[in-house]
Formats: sequence, structure tokens, C-alpha cells
Amino acid sequence: MASSLAPAPPAPAHAPRPLFPRTSPRRGRTTTARAAATAAGAGEWAPGSWRARPARQIPEYPDPAALEAAERALEAFPPLVFAGEARKLEERLGEAAMGRAFLLQGGDCAESFREFSADNIRDTFRLMLQMAVVLTFGGQMPTIKVGRMGGQFAKPRSSPTETRNGITLPSYRGDIINGDAFDEKSRVPDPERLIKAYGQSASTMNLLRGFAHGGFADLQRVTQWNLDFLRHSTQGDRYLELSQRVHDAIGFMVAAGLTPQHPIMTTAELWTSHECLHLSYEQALTREDSITGLYYDCSAHMLWVGERTRQLDGAHVEFLRGISNPLGVKVSDKLDPSELVKLCEILNPHNRPGRLTIITRMGAENMRVKLPHMIRAVRQAGLIVTWVSDPMHGNTISAPCGLKTRPFDAIRAELRAFFDVHEQEGSHPGGVHLEMTGQNVTECIGGAKAVTFDDLGDRYHTHCDPRLNASQSLEMAFAIAERLRNKRNRTWTNLMSRVVA
Repeated sequence: MASSLAPAPPAPAHAPRPLFPRTSPRRGRTTTARAAATAAGAGEWAPGSWRARPARQIPEYPDPAALEAAERALEAFPPLVFAGEARKLEERLGEAAMGRAFLLQGGDCAESFREFSADNIRDTFRLMLQMAVVLTFGGQMPTIKVGRMGGQFAKPRSSPTETRNGITLPSYRGDIINGDAFDEKSRVPDPERLIKAYGQSASTMNLLRGFAHGGFADLQRVTQWNLDFLRHSTQGDRYLELSQRVHDAIGFMVAAGLTPQHPIMTTAELWTSHECLHLSYEQALTREDSITGLYYDCSAHMLWVGERTRQLDGAHVEFLRGISNPLGVKVSDKLDPSELVKLCEILNPHNRPGRLTIITRMGAENMRVKLPHMIRAVRQAGLIVTWVSDPMHGNTISAPCGLKTRPFDAIRAELRAFFDVHEQEGSHPGGVHLEMTGQNVTECIGGAKAVTFDDLGDRYHTHCDPRLNASQSLEMAFAIAERLRNKRNRTWTNLMSRVVA
């Protein structure tokens, strides 16, 4: 199964078209701006209708013909994910919208070509398994695991250029577009990077599928998932204590008749996601499903639109409204609740549970002021969404040494505010979205193994935004699990009081 996801060269002209997709992915592609404008003006959608809309954060390539050649090559490559997998994730997210599951979405701020390795992928996957055990045990509900992996290469920038020592160059926009070295050659957008990003994504998916279904994720190995550098640490010891309780519970279930070979015991569900930013790449990997006739962006199971590109009339919203993947929308305190409702109606016109996830990123104080109005507006409009907290992006600061960092206490405060507001409004806190890594990095300050400003330079490996390390991520998972446990206990107490009454 996994080997079928390896990169393949474009099919020769005489080769038959694959059964999936049913038709060529270029079938709906707009080949001219005039054709795209006609389709958009008529309200019709096609994979290329975004090209007629205002597009932000799109790089300008010096050689359009080379970009077109890269797009054609991608269109002939196999899909990275499949439509049925994306539909299954939508079902799971629908459960989170109703308060019957919890989303754990996490991974690198931006994947890089240079840091790509099997060990890094394994360690982040293992950390997500650990966190899911903590959350599932605390909340007594399924944890949906979605990685920021296998395609998270493009990054939005606040400015198209950056200046150092009097020299101005184009901004680094992620490895799928240009290089982070501060020289003129590196900063030129290169279409060949799209092909390399696909290849790395395929290899990542290949490995993740192997881990998820090849025995690594076997629940009976739960005590072995602890990362080596966490042993004999506060969070590592807490995890080992909890994992032993889980191991005992598994022993009971096996004794009661659940076979050790049952898929729920031996495999894990893991989906992939990334920001839908580089629309040429996303369009090239969009396929028409042979079963339903619907279009899916087969670069990932879930795509989200960012704070900088969620304009109602923009190219990114236009593209996303036509694909059938589960979608996310990053939302800050700057968004008016009425505009959020319009955005939901555009992206989820049939109001399907699990189709749309609202990922809030505001900072703790803004969360307490702004989020209640958004929840009420969405509820009054009768819309079904999954509410998720991204406590990372609203809490970035500059350390005295000049490096970007995020205080652990500020991240935890925003999560606390997220849960408090949902408790106050009677809505469901559906998940958390974290930039994190299984590596032992020093990028965010604070936590039980207190990382200080002076420690940042020790293992500051990110080439974009700072990430929680494994210890900080586990500490956050335990804090969230406590809130989920409290919510479950209140629900049970209220239910029993009504039964007695």
C-alpha cells in the first residue's frame, strides 16, 4: 500500500489514463484569464477559476513556461491522498463539532528540504501518539490526529521583501518556492521546487502510513513510545505512569475478549494537512473522484486558509469552495463575526458537519472578548463548525537576542481562555492546533523543563516560527486533558441530576 505513494515520473504520451481520477485533472482547468473570468462571473467553479480572482501571497516566477511545465508534471503524478480518506476525516471532524471527539493538529511551522529525515518524522509521529493517549484517556473520547506534515512548505509573508545590512531581497516564502539563504540566487522562485516538495511529501506519506499500519502504533507498545530524551523528566515520568494505566486497561479488554490483533489495537489513523497557499501546486494535484464526481485536492486530507488570504472575493477562498476536502479557516480578532458567517456559508453551503473547522488565533485577552461574539454569530446563523484553538500565532515575541520565541505560559493562557469561553457559551471546544516537534529543541521559553532566553541559542533549529518541544507539548496535552476531564465530569453530573430529578 505505502509503496504506491512514491513519486512517479510523468506518464508517457501513449500510456493510458489512470482509473483515478476518472478524467484528466486538467479537465476543469482554466487556460486563459478570460475563460476563468467567464466561469467566475457565472458563479461556476473549476479548478482554475481562482486565476480570475485577486490573489495574495502568490510568487512571481521569472520563467512562466518553466512553471507551466512543473504544473503539467505534477498533474501526471499519483495523488498523495485519496478521496475516501478525506471523507473519513470529515466524518471524524463532524464528531468533534458535536463534542464527541477532539482534534489534535500539530507539526512543523514549515517543513524544509534540509531538515528532512526519517528520524524527525518518526519522532513527531510518536509524540502525537503520546499526546493522543493523554487526551483520549483524559477526555474519554477519540482523538483525531492530523499532522502539519507531508506538504506544509509554503509560508505567507507580511512583506514581499526583507532588508539586512542595507541589502534588500525578496522574502523567503518556504522551500516550495525559494531558499532561506540570504542571497539573490536563493530568493528567486524556482518551479523545480514544486517537484521536490511533491517528492518529499510522497516519502513522508509513505513513512507515516508504514508507521500507522506496520506495527509501530500498536497500543500494546504504548509504554515504548516515550522519547529517549524525555526519560527521567517530569513529563516523561507522567507519561509513563499514564501509559502503564492504559496498558493495564488494554490487558483487561484483551481478557474480556478483544483480540490483540483487532485493528483498533494495532493501527492508528493519521491524516495530513497544510495551508492552502501555493495555488498552482494545489490545482495541479486536484483530481475528480471516480466514485462521487467531486473534486478533491489530493495534496493533503485537510487544507486551511490563512489569516492573510481568507478574503471573501479572493483566489484562495474561490479555490477552496470547490474542493470537497475538510477545510480550516484561521481566524484572528480582526475578523468581524458577520464576515465569518459569510465565509462559512461560502465554504460550507450545505452545512455539512466536519466540513469546516474554525481555527482561532487571538491571544488570551482578545479570545475572551472576541470569541463569544463569533460563537454566537455562527450559532444564530444555524451553522455547524468545529471550533479549534491555535494558541501559537498570537503569542510570538522577540527575545533580547533577536530570535523569535513564544512563552509557554502565554500559550497555556490562550488555551485556558478558549476552554473558558466555550464553557461560558455552552459550545464545544473541538481541538487544538500546535506548531510542535518531537525533537529536543529550545525555541519556546518556559515549561516544566524551563527554557530561558539564554537557552534559545542551544538548539534553535526552526528556520521559520518557534515550535513547542516534546516536553512542552506533552505538558500542554496533560493540561488540555484535565479540562476535558472536568468537562466530562460536569456533563455526567448534570445528566445524573436530571435522572434523579
